[in-house]
Amino acid sequence: MNTDDFEQHRTHLTAVAQRMLGSRVEAEDAVQEAWLRISTADTSGVDNPAGWLTTVVARVCLNMLRSRETRREEPLETHTPETVEGPEQDAVIADSVGLALLVVLDALSPAERLAFVLHDLFALPFDEIAPVVGKSTAATRQLASRARRRVQGAQPGQQAAKKEIVRAFMDAARGGDMGRLLELLDPDVVLRSDAAAAAMGSEALVVGQRDVAGALCGKAKAVRLALLDSAPGAVWTHRGELKVAFEFTIADGLITGIELVADPEYLAELEVEFLGRTAP
Repeated sequence: MNTDDFEQHRTHLTAVAQRMLGSRVEAEDAVQEAWLRISTADTSGVDNPAGWLTTVVARVCLNMLRSRETRREEPLETHTPETVEGPEQDAVIADSVGLALLVVLDALSPAERLAFVLHDLFALPFDEIAPVVGKSTAATRQLASRARRRVQGAQPGQQAAKKEIVRAFMDAARGGDMGRLLELLDPDVVLRSDAAAAAMGSEALVVGQRDVAGALCGKAKAVRLALLDSAPGAVWTHRGELKVAFEFTIADGLITGIELVADPEYLAELEVEFLGRTAP
């Protein structure tokens, strides 16, 4: 990979690193370290350079967080966080980061923080995060879930707003309201199904506002709204047994990601709180 190719992604990578480290200076150091690692690497087989670079930066950040934890250091900029300037600024301040969230992130373990930031804030799938933290996909989901519970406790207002977005989406899906679904979905929304959900007949990957809306429009009639590890979502149960969890990623008032998860190991550990009555 040459310098020009890397520079196309530097702003995004700095945004990711700053979210994980809480420090602009450390973020820039992490990105530079990542460049030193991959500058001579053969990337001819890399299909998704942005995703690959994100995982490289994530590994560097994870090492830095673990080193910080060992030395019990605090990031220099914990109390005065900067934002990354440029087109990625929205990603850095997505979900209104603020002091309360930074404090919560600093209280997470390095692996929890990485799983939460990469998945919930930058929509990286769990199967790509798992090798970075050295755990199974299901265990990585649990890391993010634990982190999400603590983060959402610091953002009660946003929790309520996201709950209403999920409720509106599920109502539109059940009612076959294509127009409303499109209003609630980000243009680049991604719908993913894990292997177990795909085996039940769900499409493994659907990309784009209209295709995702079409995949769910008029369906999900037996799906119930629920809090999943305190996050707004939905579930499908059969004879009282949880079969599929619908997990949502929301940014700037739009749904940017939906994951259908049927992995029994993950579902067994999932904390579910039903909202409202069973769908007709």
